[in-house]
Amino acid sequence: MSDTLSVQTEAPQRDQATTAPATPATSHPDLRTVDTDPNFWFPVAWSSQVRKGKAFGVRYAGVPIALVRPEEGSVFALYDRCPHRQVPLSKGTVNGQTVRCCYHGWAFGRSGRCIDVPYLGKGKLPNGVRTYPCREAGGLVFIFPGDPEKADTVPFPKLGSVDNPAYKTKHFSPRVDCHYTFMHENLMDMNHQFLHRRQMGQIKARFLGQDKGENFIEARYSFMRSAGQQPLAERLIFGKHKDLKGAEQPVEEVVTIRTTYPYQTLQIHDKDGDLIMDLWVAYVPVDKDQRVTQSFGLLSVLRPQTPLLIDLIWPALGWFTNRIFLEDKDIVELEQQAWNEQGGDRNVEIFPVVKALRELLVRCGVPAGKGMPETANPAPAGAA
Repeated sequence: MSDTLSVQTEAPQRDQATTAPATPATSHPDLRTVDTDPNFWFPVAWSSQVRKGKAFGVRYAGVPIALVRPEEGSVFALYDRCPHRQVPLSKGTVNGQTVRCCYHGWAFGRSGRCIDVPYLGKGKLPNGVRTYPCREAGGLVFIFPGDPEKADTVPFPKLGSVDNPAYKTKHFSPRVDCHYTFMHENLMDMNHQFLHRRQMGQIKARFLGQDKGENFIEARYSFMRSAGQQPLAERLIFGKHKDLKGAEQPVEEVVTIRTTYPYQTLQIHDKDGDLIMDLWVAYVPVDKDQRVTQSFGLLSVLRPQTPLLIDLIWPALGWFTNRIFLEDKDIVELEQQAWNEQGGDRNVEIFPVVKALRELLVRCGVPAGKGMPETANPAPAGAA
């Protein structure tokens, strides 16, 4: 099952006047004004969205980018503006290894160089457009929006268990109207299960410990049910939890949430140590102020020993996870609304894990306005 959304928000340049000042009485900047560091590999579309012989328009931090898939060969990424009249190249036609602007037919190759202007001679071709390193993995199209010279040295993310045939993977790509940092906090802090009481019954998160380093923070939890029935989807995946008639429920599954900047993962291991659920997710800024986030997630579930059982329970799992997400979506958008109205971050955080996470996001992020990709073409004119 795949829920796919394209990225279309217009945002040409960042308006510094809309950025809230740093929170008073602290040396740290307001977390909600810290941009994502663009020097990482970010998914911007599902592979299925970028069809052969077509171009597809996406955005990263307000910058329009055209993904081009030739009939033969790999996808490539260009700044989505024809330098002639600034018309999106993603509206053009793909011929061989080139994309041709829909307006006057200017053609650009995968190197970004202009290789044909129908009404000019070959010796008079203008300069081309900027390119962005591009890769495909796990059914996703990734770009490297930052310094292209770093693309070969920055590690490509490990996408959970998506390539393991022992697991079945669900794709999800919701767009959320909030800064990406709210998403990291929401998943990391499992103490918010009260929010999901209608879907999951009354359960209590038990904090088991944490680990942290220069570029990561990890928290581990187990859950104890205090009231209510175990949801069907949960029971089918994890097995039925016995009614202990008020006694404290032992640790049966361990949930590990980890932010390894800029990605986030959630893994669930059963009491035998087997990995039964594996989530990988990236939060991609859409607009220039990074207050709209496109999530790309891969949720892998261990296939039961009974053949075809996973296919039978898959619709129930999809319904259950979607209901949980919608509650999370509503709450983080309310947080963003409060930030907008109050003009800054007034959160009173007391949970040590989230405090460490916030420090990580500030340390690994970049100042407001520095997270937008370059759009100018640094290369001289020439042949493709």
